[in-house]
Amino acid sequence: MKQVMMKTMAVSVAGGAVLAGVLLTGKTSEQGMPTEEQPAQAAEQITPAMHSVIVQGGSGDALHAAVQAVGGTVVRDLSLINAVSAELTDSQLAALKAHPGDFRIHDNAGVKTTSTGSSDPYTLPSSSVPYLDFPHLVGADQLHAQGIDGRGVTVAVIDSGLSVKSELTDTPDGMSRLTASIDATSGSQNAGVIVDEYGHGSHVSSIIANSEASDTSKYNSIAPWANLISVKAFGADGNGTYADVIYALQQVFNMQAASNIRVVNLSFSASPRSRYWDDPLSQAVMHLWRAGIVVVASSGNTGPDPMTIGVPGNVPYIITVGAMTDNWTPADGSDDYLAPFSSAGPTTEGFIKPEMVAPGGHVTGMMDSTATLAVNYPHFHSFGEYFTMSGTSQATAVVSGIAALMLQQSPGLSPDDVKCKLMATARQAAYADGSLAYSVFQQGAGLVNAVDAVYSGETGCANQGLDIDADLAGTAHFAGPARQDENGNYYVQGVDGHGWNPSEVNGPGYFWNDGYVWNDSFVWNDSFVWNDSFVWNDSFVWNDSFVWNDSFVWNDSATAFSNSLTEEQAGVNTWAPQE
Repeated sequence: MKQVMMKTMAVSVAGGAVLAGVLLTGKTSEQGMPTEEQPAQAAEQITPAMHSVIVQGGSGDALHAAVQAVGGTVVRDLSLINAVSAELTDSQLAALKAHPGDFRIHDNAGVKTTSTGSSDPYTLPSSSVPYLDFPHLVGADQLHAQGIDGRGVTVAVIDSGLSVKSELTDTPDGMSRLTASIDATSGSQNAGVIVDEYGHGSHVSSIIANSEASDTSKYNSIAPWANLISVKAFGADGNGTYADVIYALQQVFNMQAASNIRVVNLSFSASPRSRYWDDPLSQAVMHLWRAGIVVVASSGNTGPDPMTIGVPGNVPYIITVGAMTDNWTPADGSDDYLAPFSSAGPTTEGFIKPEMVAPGGHVTGMMDSTATLAVNYPHFHSFGEYFTMSGTSQATAVVSGIAALMLQQSPGLSPDDVKCKLMATARQAAYADGSLAYSVFQQGAGLVNAVDAVYSGETGCANQGLDIDADLAGTAHFAGPARQDENGNYYVQGVDGHGWNPSEVNGPGYFWNDGYVWNDSFVWNDSFVWNDSFVWNDSFVWNDSFVWNDSFVWNDSATAFSNSLTEEQAGVNTWAPQE
């Protein structure tokens, strides 16, 4: 009999849970940037003639045989999660549901993240390269001066591709840093660059590893000497599917040893469909973490409401990152604030997410002027090859870069070690009296600090009480310490002062500095064995609004499927207001 386990602490929040794969609409924010909506609000559900699905369970041969027996077509093997992607008609899908065998069928639908444009309205002149502030905001520039710059560490970026720019493909000494380039949308591998038609992947990658230095001889990235693997899982319009992303993760898993992949950056998310352990994308991410790869994912851009963390950021093991902003005054830390678009926890299983925040407001990175994003929004393109964006995608890339610095300095660190040190040395935004300016469900352990994380001696403070082997085997599952009181507020059980406190943006008198370091042994990071006695009230129950009903049942014997093209999605976290 399957044992389900959980350990949790309480939290106070309101709102619905949404993973970040958002649909970008034609609406614009006050800053002129497009806004994001949940797909259910912006797209009509349609019933396609063919169903694109992920079939999971049994051996690979058995899955092939089952799909072929009903006349369906196997598109791709997803051996990392013991699954295949397939295409089926209505009748074939019905026949597969009735086929003998313990199969689960997941919808492999996609989502649009933006509309495309056709031309660049004007050509921007090149100018002298400025110094970009985000390396300084987290202390990475201090480490660069000490020779800690990411060399020897490979970071895989699963996104929309990579621009053919020497600053991205080469290290500062002109040697190639691009270990491999893979197109997961077609299943091909390329010795050269797989072009980034959309622009998001290049922007994220340049935050991690851009070899260009400013006029003041400071690098404009966190780990300028790190190696990169570019895996394209999103197209020219920012679209992606579960199958493409899982296949991308599978390629990273397979290349881990040969390419010394230590970190994977996931600046995307999708809407939650199930408990984290039942989600096929989450399962793939857990396999990478167990294999020794530090997985860094974005919290999503659907904040500030609680329970808005996306998949795979809701996976308890991995590092999930929210965004803060310097309020356009990098030299003055007193007015920094949590970006309101940054998604907040807790997760449905009661885990506190994000674990930390990093600079994600108006971050400048490299992007071709011909990329979709640059063409559609040329007013955010500057300095010839640079583009300014805000989002948890950018914050995630900052943390991926810091992880590379940590692993260069201490190659023997496990993913749990990296997570522990990052959390133990982060600074929570607090008022002068020490009270938190934001809840742990908004800021986690606080703003990352690269210098302290690299030199931290902390160990054993992350993922306490979790068992990833049991989780993947299905013998035990877990939940976090979040609770909800009778007034609907979330709090951390047994920890005073860590409830939901939606502080006003840019509120007075709080700071992200050495005056307040979280060192409470991360009691809120402990986990409980999941069991049926842990049930949220009606606002937390998977109901019609979350497609947790007869049309999408997740249990030991049921098949899970939906005809909607918008209910299970994966999309890059493209736009947020320029905070």
